[in-house]
Amino acid sequence: MRVIDTIADYRSHLDALRGAGSTIGLVPTMGYLHDGHVSLVQASVAAGDATAVTIFVNPLQFNQPADFDAYPRPIDADLELCRARGVDAVYAPTAAVMYPAGFETHVEPGSLAEQLEGPMRPGHFRGVTTVVTKLLSATAPDVAVFGRKDY
Repeated sequence: MRVIDTIADYRSHLDALRGAGSTIGLVPTMGYLHDGHVSLVQASVAAGDATAVTIFVNPLQFNQPADFDAYPRPIDADLELCRARGVDAVYAPTAAVMYPAGFETHVEPGSLAEQLEGPMRPGHFRGVTTVVTKLLSATAPDVAVFGRKDY
């Protein structure tokens, strides 16, 4: 299993897998993995030839900096879980990699966010839709697996 923290290395690794004929499954996460994530990884492994898990605690979807700072980040345990479940690549970028200086492009979720928790969590869905778009773009998966709370 490769642990990758730059987009260039991530894309290069996935391109090599595709070049060998592999289909790619993606499981986007914020880490702090649990049994629900395991089921998503298992679904991805079953659906394709190679599975990529992303671990990125997205600052854009937290309204309170203290909540972001307090979010658990047990990276060693997360990596071991991924390794044991047959994950081929873990993309674990920093915020500076995901949102470099001058980053200004966001995905606006529109009125649906207002029907959900948007009024109580300003900016949350904008952060989620932005990061998921960036991860899908970086990965270009054949299959993406999301938990029930994520759609």
